[in-house]
Amino acid sequence: MKPNPLEIIAQTIVSPSLGKEQPKTKPIESMWRISICFLVIALCGCASNQNPTDSEDSYRDWSVYLGDATSSHYSTLDQINQDNVAELALAWVYNSGDADSTGRTQIQCNPIVVDSILYATSPGLKTFALNAATGEEIWRFDPFDAGAVAEGPGINRGVAYWEGNDDHESRILYSAGSRIFALNALTGEPILTFGEAGSVDLRKDLGRDVTGLAVSARTPGIIYRHLLIQGTSLSEGIRSAPGHIRAYDVRTGEVVWTFRTIPHPEEFGYDTWPAEAYLYSGGANAWSGLSLDKKRGMVFLPTGSAAFDFWGGNRIGENLFANSVLALDAMTGERKWHFQTVHHDIWDRDLPAAPNLVTVTHEGHSIDAVAQVTKSGHVFLLDRKTGVPLFPVEEQEFPPSDLYGEEAWPTQPIPLKPPPFARQRFDEEDITDISQESHDYVLERFRQVRSNGQFVPPSVEGTIIYPGFDGGAEWGGAGYDPTTGILYVNSNEMPWILTMVPLNPDNAATGAGLYARYCAGCHGPKLEGSSGGEMPALTGLESRMTKDDVKNQIAQGIGFMPSFGFLKSDEVSAITDFLFGEADHTPSDTIQVTDPQLSNFFAGSPYGHTGYNRFFDQDGYPAVKPPWGTLNAINLNTGTIDWSIPLGEFPELTAQGIPQTGTENYGGPVITSGGLIFIAATKDERFRAFNKDSGTLLWETQLPAGGYATPATYAVNGKQYVVIAAGGGKMGTKSGDAYLAFALPE
Repeated sequence: MKPNPLEIIAQTIVSPSLGKEQPKTKPIESMWRISICFLVIALCGCASNQNPTDSEDSYRDWSVYLGDATSSHYSTLDQINQDNVAELALAWVYNSGDADSTGRTQIQCNPIVVDSILYATSPGLKTFALNAATGEEIWRFDPFDAGAVAEGPGINRGVAYWEGNDDHESRILYSAGSRIFALNALTGEPILTFGEAGSVDLRKDLGRDVTGLAVSARTPGIIYRHLLIQGTSLSEGIRSAPGHIRAYDVRTGEVVWTFRTIPHPEEFGYDTWPAEAYLYSGGANAWSGLSLDKKRGMVFLPTGSAAFDFWGGNRIGENLFANSVLALDAMTGERKWHFQTVHHDIWDRDLPAAPNLVTVTHEGHSIDAVAQVTKSGHVFLLDRKTGVPLFPVEEQEFPPSDLYGEEAWPTQPIPLKPPPFARQRFDEEDITDISQESHDYVLERFRQVRSNGQFVPPSVEGTIIYPGFDGGAEWGGAGYDPTTGILYVNSNEMPWILTMVPLNPDNAATGAGLYARYCAGCHGPKLEGSSGGEMPALTGLESRMTKDDVKNQIAQGIGFMPSFGFLKSDEVSAITDFLFGEADHTPSDTIQVTDPQLSNFFAGSPYGHTGYNRFFDQDGYPAVKPPWGTLNAINLNTGTIDWSIPLGEFPELTAQGIPQTGTENYGGPVITSGGLIFIAATKDERFRAFNKDSGTLLWETQLPAGGYATPATYAVNGKQYVVIAAGGGKMGTKSGDAYLAFALPE
C-alpha cells in the first residue's frame, strides 16, 4: 500500500536524513511551518493514493501539466457543474511575495496536484508545495539560493512529477534559467545525485559550443518511465542555439537520447538546409509543451521557427524540423513521422502549444489523432500512427520575398477543414469602427504598409502579420472533451506590424550598429520600447542604472531578456555608451543594403527589425474591428465550428454602448464533466466559467491581477477545487503573485 506522503513529511521532521542528501541551501523556510502544515493536511486527509503515472485515462487527477499526458485540459470531476457554478466562492489564496512592483513579472504556471499537494512556481521562479485544500505552504525552493542560475527571473509554466519504485522516492523536475532541478517532492530539497549537485545545465550536450547564448526551458518536460523528455526556449534573434530535443534520466540527470531538430549530415532532413547550416543555425525548438501516448510509447512535440525569425537567407530551404509536429519513440528518440506546418518560416509562426491527443469519429471509424493548433488560427488534425492529415491540406501559393538574399518558400500547407478559428486577412473594410476617430487614425497607417493576408513576406515598408505573433492560438493551448470530440480554443485577433530595417555594414561595429542588430527588435529603433508594454523603453537609462548594471544585464540577461554573453567586452561597452548617449553614431532611417558578405558561422543578417509592435488605434485599442479575442468550440468529428463567442471586454467601451469586444488573451481553458469551461486569460483580469455546450457565461469573478495561465481542477476529500494563477504583467497590466482556489460553499 502506498504510504500517505504527509506521513513521510512527518518522518522527515523527526529524521531529516531520510531524504538521503542534505543540500547546502535551505529550501524549506522553517521546520515549524512544515509541522503546522502537516497537522492541517492530516486533518484534511488525501484525495487519492493512486500513482499519477497510471491515472492518465481517468481524467480525475491533475498530476501532469495541462491535466494529463495527452494535454487534454479535461477533468471528469463534476461536483461543480452548470447548475451550481454561480455559487462558486473563494476557498483560499496563496501569495508568493515576489512579484515585481514595476509590472515586469508574470505567472504562466499551470499547477499540478498529487496526493493533495499542489506544486507550482512563483513570479521569481521559486517552486513550492501547498496543501491543496487550504493553500498552506509546505515547502519552498529558491533556485537563486542554489547558486546555479545564470539568467534572471523569467517564465516558468509548470513542473513535472516522477515517482520511482521506492515509495519514498518522488521528485519534482522543474526549470529555472538555464538549469533543470530535481527536488524531493515531499521536502523540496535538491536531489544531489541528480546532475551536478541537483541540477543539469541545458546549455550542455547540444553538439556545439553555445557559450553566451540563451538556453532555458519555460515549459515543463514530460515523464515517460524514468525519462524526462525536454524541449527548450531559445533566443529567436540573429544568434541562437539549436533546439535539439533531449531525454534525461530522472535518476541521474544523464542525457539518454537526443533528437537533432537541425539535422546533421547523413540524417533525414539534412538536405532541406544549406550544407553547413547545422554548424550555425539555431531555433527549431520545442518550447511550448509535449504530449505523450503512453500505450504506444510515442511522444509528440511541436517545434518553432528557425532563427533568425524574419530573414532566412542563410538557411534557404524548407528547414526540417522547424515548424513541425514530431512523433518520436519515447524510449529512443527515433523519428516515427513528422508533419511540417510552415516551410521556411520567416513570420515567427512557431507551433505555440502542446498538441492534443484525441480520438475522433472520421468517415465512420474511430481514429486516434493529433490535433495541433497554430498561431495562424488553424487546426491540423493528423492520424496519430502515421501523421497523415484526416482532413484535406492544400499547398497554396504565396508571394516571393523582395528582401536581399531571401528566398521565401513558394507554397504553404493550409488545412481546408476545420475552418480557421481566427480571421485570415486584414483588409481596409476590416478597420476598426468603434469610433470615426479610431477608423481614420488606423486607415492612415494601414495605407502605408502591406496587408495581403497570411504568409506575405516581411518588408521594409512594413507588413501586417494577422493573426499576430501571439496568434490565433497561443501557449495556453486548447482543451479537448473526449466525450464529445469538441476542441475548445481561445484565440487572439490582434494585428501586428513587422518592419524590416536594413543594417549598414559600415556601421556594424559601432554602438548604434550593434544596438540595431541585437536590441532594437525588442526595445525599438529609437529606444521607445514595445507597443504592448512588455519591453521597457531605454530612453533616460542613465537616470535609472549605472553602466556596470547595464553591462551585467547584457551579459547575464534578466527577466524576459536573454543573455548576450556571446558579445565581446568592447561590443558590450559600445552598446552601453550608445544607450547612455555617448556614441558617435545614431541609427539611420535610410540605409541602402549592399552585399554584406555574410558569414554563415556568424549567422549574420543584412536586416534587423523595428520590434514586435501591435497595431493599435490612437487610444491603444486593436486596429481591426472586434472581436479582439474569442473562445471557440471546434467539432473534430465533423471539421466544423459549433460556436464562437467574444472572450473578455473593455468595461469602458461597454459603458459607451459598444458591444462586447473581447480582449487579447493568454492562458488556456479547462473542460469538465460538469459541463463547464473555466478560463481566465483576458486583459480585463477576470476568471470565468462558460457552458461548454453553448458558450453561455455562467460565472465570473475579478482577479487581483491578470490570470495569464491555464487553471487546474482537482478534488481533496471529495471536494472539488479550481485554481488559477493571477500573475498579471502582460499587455501592460500590473503584476501579481497570487494563486486563488475556488470551491462550492459548505
